[in-house]
Amino acid sequence: MGRTQAIGDAAETLAARYLQQQGLSIRERNYRTRLGELDLICEDGNTLVFVEVRYRRHAHYGSGLESVDRRKQDKLVKSALYYLQTHPRLASRPARFDVIAVAPGTDEPRIEWIRNAFDAPTG
Repeated sequence: MGRTQAIGDAAETLAARYLQQQGLSIRERNYRTRLGELDLICEDGNTLVFVEVRYRRHAHYGSGLESVDRRKQDKLVKSALYYLQTHPRLASRPARFDVIAVAPGTDEPRIEWIRNAFDAPTG
């Protein structure tokens, strides 16, 4: 495992722990499809939450939310639709896309949770 992947895995572990502390449950980690990967799939009550985790070492590269551009959003939406097609009993539940941005802090990493960060396109 390379350094970048190790940092990404650590950020995902931190994000999963944080979301669990906020009351969400983790259904899946690193769900891979031929269309892309979903870092975390969670449940927030009855709502399915597809979470993209972004580690930002420096703010001058943009925020975690800014790094999830339209192209990345499209991949996440397609991967989420694939997940729902392969788990049809979940398809009628409400769903949203969140972003967790992890950045180095003075004593411990800073976590920014952006709920409902973007909407899936309709039509």
